[in-house]
Amino acid sequence: MKKIIYMLLLLLGSLLLNSCNEWLSVLPENEQVSDEYWTSKEEVESVLSSGYVYLRDAVPQLIEWGELRGASMYKLNEGNNLQTFQVTPGDEDLCSWAPLYKVINMANSVLANAQAVRERDETFEEAVMNSYMTEAYFLRALCYFYIVRNWRDAPLILDPYETDAISYEKAKSTENELIIQIKGDVTAALATGAAREKFEEDWETKGRATKWALNALLADVCLWNEEYAAAVMACNEILDATSAFRPVFVSDPAKWYEMYYPGNSNESVFEIQWDQKNYEQTNDLATVFGTGLPDYIYTDAMLLDFIQETALTGTDDAVRTLYGGFVPGATDYTKSEIGYIWKYSGIGIEGQVRNSTDEDDPNFIIYRVADVMLMKAEAMILMSNSEESWQTAVDLINEIRVRSRLPVISPVLAEVSEGDMLEFVLYERKMELAAEGKRWYDLLRFGKRNSFEYRERFLINEVIAYNNTANPSWIRSVLKNDDALFLPVWSAELVNNKLLEQNPYYGIVK
Repeated sequence: MKKIIYMLLLLLGSLLLNSCNEWLSVLPENEQVSDEYWTSKEEVESVLSSGYVYLRDAVPQLIEWGELRGASMYKLNEGNNLQTFQVTPGDEDLCSWAPLYKVINMANSVLANAQAVRERDETFEEAVMNSYMTEAYFLRALCYFYIVRNWRDAPLILDPYETDAISYEKAKSTENELIIQIKGDVTAALATGAAREKFEEDWETKGRATKWALNALLADVCLWNEEYAAAVMACNEILDATSAFRPVFVSDPAKWYEMYYPGNSNESVFEIQWDQKNYEQTNDLATVFGTGLPDYIYTDAMLLDFIQETALTGTDDAVRTLYGGFVPGATDYTKSEIGYIWKYSGIGIEGQVRNSTDEDDPNFIIYRVADVMLMKAEAMILMSNSEESWQTAVDLINEIRVRSRLPVISPVLAEVSEGDMLEFVLYERKMELAAEGKRWYDLLRFGKRNSFEYRERFLINEVIAYNNTANPSWIRSVLKNDDALFLPVWSAELVNNKLLEQNPYYGIVK
């Protein structure tokens, strides 16, 4: 009998990781766990590592959820109902929250059983247990934050599915209830003092939950929840840190592309990992974002933005815009007609691409320092209308622009509005974080704040200006409906869980 998707089976088995180097290699395979399973620290580590594997499996959805409605890139060929704002409850690939609840279930299992394992395994030190638990808190909080931004309301599951005695039916919790839980998880993790600044391997420091990743997530959540002073404080935990292991802004323009190739740069805070050479872990990011027959390309308006930025620097000095979109073999960048997304497939210049034989494993960045800087800039603008606060935001934006050899912005702060200042931030996020799964969430956050004060300017107008695939009047009608800003519950969930209610926008067949 098919179980409800959000109560996915806990897939565990006899795999015991011999070292941290084997993380993300293989998933355990058995369906349920008996009490006899939780006997050693290696078993806790195995379940925790499975959470990261399932997060890796969710990346295709993270990209589409975060980008297609934002209209800076779109899907070719068969198209996509997200980018046309015609998602229905039957679109499993677009509106199933299963990939995220799989990670949540792994996290719940660690949090529910780690203490009992410590009582059984005398080698399981408290510090190690607490460290594992901080990672579980992070994974659970991150996935619930994706759920909030995509569905708004959803079931809040805090217990692992380990036996058939657990009820499969659970009503939705509200957005506010979910946000409280997310913040509670992050603050609980940080309060233990066990969140690590670094791990043994560099990839682990960037690919597992650290103190820095927890604070980046907290800043993001506080921005969404319009808690600007708290967001600034969380950003400062990273930007003002003095630890030798802190992530740092990479100011050298020549090193900008190293964030993507080979990845795990000093600027990285948290990125989802693959390793083809050592563990045969591959993905298709280089293909779907490639320059052959890609699934995704930048929209026409976004390509024009890249070309216009390149005109400011000149092709020879371009950084983030160089070959952001180009016609392979073309010598004049400014005549590009196709906005190829090269972050995952190339190494910065035309003709140099990842080797598909042994380099089919680009990472996917969730947080990096430039993102944190722009989060702080946004919060500083909204926290206070003082010129001092706004100047801090300008300085942060300019630090990122200088890295890309772009002219600085120099607004007369006494003459610009809050909206004008926010526009500087939104533009910078669009260009610097292009195709990194941020755009839709940025537009939604900017548009909805202060009771949708900026809906027209930063949500509706931006989507209409960039969307290649839907009629502007249709887009406007959808984005004016608060419920339509969030995804429907997949129809199979409603069948399996009688306590679930559909997002009211999708209650009528359209």
